[in-house]
Amino acid sequence: MTEEAQRVFDAIDALKEIADPTERARALSEVLKALPGKNKALKEARREAVQQLLAQPGASLRTVGAELDISFSTVQDIVKGYSGSGKNRPKSSEADAGTE
Repeated sequence: MTEEAQRVFDAIDALKEIADPTERARALSEVLKALPGKNKALKEARREAVQQLLAQPGASLRTVGAELDISFSTVQDIVKGYSGSGKNRPKSSEADAGTE
């Protein structure tokens, strides 16, 4: 895990260690309330980073996937903006129709 990612998880763990239950609940509520917006921003930042990797000479879905230790189909999903379960994604023909 990267140092930056570990710091985020350490901060989350620290919230659970706040001694005063009122302060702990308040801090946890603040984080949970803001998390959906941050999650969306993180996904977009990841998408931009993956697109930058794919723009490099010789890059492909497979090479970027190998570099990030994820499958090429996950790289493809990131680029398309998909996340979560595959059952919520449009079928190929529906996705193609939406781009016209």
